[in-house]
Amino acid sequence: MSLRNDLENRVSSTFKSSWQYVDARVVPETKSIGMGNHGKNLTATVLYADLDSSTALVKNYKREFAAEVYKVFLYCASRLIASEGGEIRSFDGDRVMGVFDGDTPNTDAVKAALKINYAVKEIISPRLLLQYPGTKYGLKHTVGIDCSDILVIRGGVRDNNDLAWIGNAANIAAKLNSLPSEYPTWITHRVFDKMADKAKFGGSPKRSMWEECSWTPMDGMRIYRSNWKWKVS
Repeated sequence: MSLRNDLENRVSSTFKSSWQYVDARVVPETKSIGMGNHGKNLTATVLYADLDSSTALVKNYKREFAAEVYKVFLYCASRLIASEGGEIRSFDGDRVMGVFDGDTPNTDAVKAALKINYAVKEIISPRLLLQYPGTKYGLKHTVGIDCSDILVIRGGVRDNNDLAWIGNAANIAAKLNSLPSEYPTWITHRVFDKMADKAKFGGSPKRSMWEECSWTPMDGMRIYRSNWKWKVS
C-alpha cells in the first residue's frame, strides 16, 4: 500500500467511524485510550505554566544558561502542580500542562499557580543572581487556568502518539499565557467563581488577591489576574 493510500484510508475511516465514549474516573493517561475513535469525557481544570520571553532568552544568552533556566522553571512548576494534586500531562518546550480533578480542582490549581509565582520570585531568582551576579536576565512567567468539560483523545501514529484535550479549558488556559507577565497568574471567571475563599483573599487584614479584567480579544470575557504569592514551605 502506498503512503497516499494509507493516508486516504485512515482519513476516511476516522470520518466514517462512530465514536465510543466513557466517563473518566481519573485524569487519563495515554495508554488508557485507544488509537481509534475512542475518547474519555472529563470535567477538569487545566493549568499551563509558561516561561515569558523564552525566544529572547535563547537568542541573547548562552544555550547552557537558557537550558538551566528551562530546567529549574519546569522542575519547580511540575513539583508544585503535583503537590496540589495536579497530574502532569504535557511538556511543550518551555511550558508544562497540569490537569486537576477531584473535589476542589479550581482551588488546588490556583494554589499551585500562586506557589509557582513564589518559587520564581523567592527560590529561583535569588539563586540565579547568586550564581550569575551581574546578569541582566530576569525570569518572568505566566500561568493560565480554566475549567470545562473535556474530551480526551489519543492522536498520532503507533509508537508516536499522545493525548489531545478537546475543550475550552485547555485552549483558554494556553491563550491566557500570552497575557502580560506583570501579573503572573491569569484565571477565567469559571475558575474564580468556583474556587474557595482561601484562594480569593489573603493578607492581614484580608483583602482580594485578584483584579477583574475584561478580555477584549475573547469577546470581553471576564477574567482575573494576580501578582500574589503563596508561600512554599
